[in-house]
Amino acid sequence: MESILSIMGKIDSFVWGPPLLILLVGTGIYLTVRLGLIQVIKLPLALKYLFSRDKDSAADGDVSSFAALCTALAATIGTGNIVGVATAIKAGGPGALFWMWMAAFFGMATKYAEALLAVKYRVVDDNGQMSGGPMYYIEKGLGNKTLAKMFAIFGIGVAFFGIGTFPQVNAIASAVNITFNVPIMVSAVVLTVLVALVTLGGIKSISKVCEFIVPFMATLYIIGSLTILVYNYSLVPGTLALIVKSAFTPTAAMGGFLGTTVMKSIQSGVARGVFSNESGLGSAPIAAAAAKTDSCVKQGLISMTGTFFDTIIICTMTGVTLVLTGAWTSDSAGAEMTTMAFSQGLPLPQIGQLIVTVGLIFFAFTTILGWNYYGERCTEYLLGVKGIKPYRMIYIVLVASGAFLKLDLIWVIADIVNGLMAIPNLIGILGLSGVIIYETKKYFEELGTENSRKKISA
Repeated sequence: MESILSIMGKIDSFVWGPPLLILLVGTGIYLTVRLGLIQVIKLPLALKYLFSRDKDSAADGDVSSFAALCTALAATIGTGNIVGVATAIKAGGPGALFWMWMAAFFGMATKYAEALLAVKYRVVDDNGQMSGGPMYYIEKGLGNKTLAKMFAIFGIGVAFFGIGTFPQVNAIASAVNITFNVPIMVSAVVLTVLVALVTLGGIKSISKVCEFIVPFMATLYIIGSLTILVYNYSLVPGTLALIVKSAFTPTAAMGGFLGTTVMKSIQSGVARGVFSNESGLGSAPIAAAAAKTDSCVKQGLISMTGTFFDTIIICTMTGVTLVLTGAWTSDSAGAEMTTMAFSQGLPLPQIGQLIVTVGLIFFAFTTILGWNYYGERCTEYLLGVKGIKPYRMIYIVLVASGAFLKLDLIWVIADIVNGLMAIPNLIGILGLSGVIIYETKKYFEELGTENSRKKISA
């Protein structure tokens, strides 16, 4: 009789087979072409909107555009950036990082489209809160309630059994145990209490915590990674060359690395890239829908930067460090492998270990908060506001149990439910691509007219 892990692994391989990979990347490529390389041409404008003073404070919505992005980033910048990158490179070799970049590049266009649709089709629930996301634009835009309900069910599944709970809790408990010798049970109790205190306050409580923690944790991790790259600057060109070469040629076995094929490299890179930045999953637009904004296009641009920060910057820092230090060829895996890389890359090993541990704690904790909100909105869509409290109770119980599950099974379960969640969302995006193109052209035409008037009056 086959083991559960073996059976789940076969299901995972089927879900994340060529059809879904083609659908994910293909949707991003299609939108990139139709939107005229929006993720490149409009990235400076998107960053300007992100860091400029919020002028939409009086607009409809629950939180500021920046707070909405921080909530989305809180959910996306998590163990995928530390453990997920290590898992991808361990399975697919250095070339997996290149395919993470490709998934993120085209995923930026997908993330833009998701957020645009989320704001355009959002509604106000019975508690007076904004609700939006794929379940609403699939139902109201496409007119398909069955597909919308499928997304919401899968969304709750990801929150309960995928990205939201088990991988994050397990990663925090393991990292704290390795670095500070804190018993798993203690970490589980403390984490559960903290999650309960924040999540029971809803989106405003969650966004306030995320608005403070996300910029701080990302800056700390980036500084630590940059220090390693500067300290080992002579190895950087060769490392980048190996990453690109390995993306197109099989990687031979070396050290604790068993070797891999190009297809495995692509599959690992794209799957872990999506796990990390969530482009195409339909999760981030749920947070975007809560933003105070009068423009769905503007919020789409702001949300698009989330994929840029998550994968193009933070995942790259982790991946290059893993390859540069040679940690990817060791017998270590997951957080332990990343900790080894940072310890070897810095002159003081203890500092490297501390950066990874602290980064992992913050990254994973905020991901738990963000995904609590995503699952809550999916529950509200299916059951109404009466389902929110029971959902939160179940979520907190699952957080408490996550520290005691095996890592291999956790990642397989997470991959499966992630893939299932992406399918109805991508169908919705492609079906509403005409709306996306129309709203985008209309916005930039009006913006161009407004800028021309300002020049004339000046």
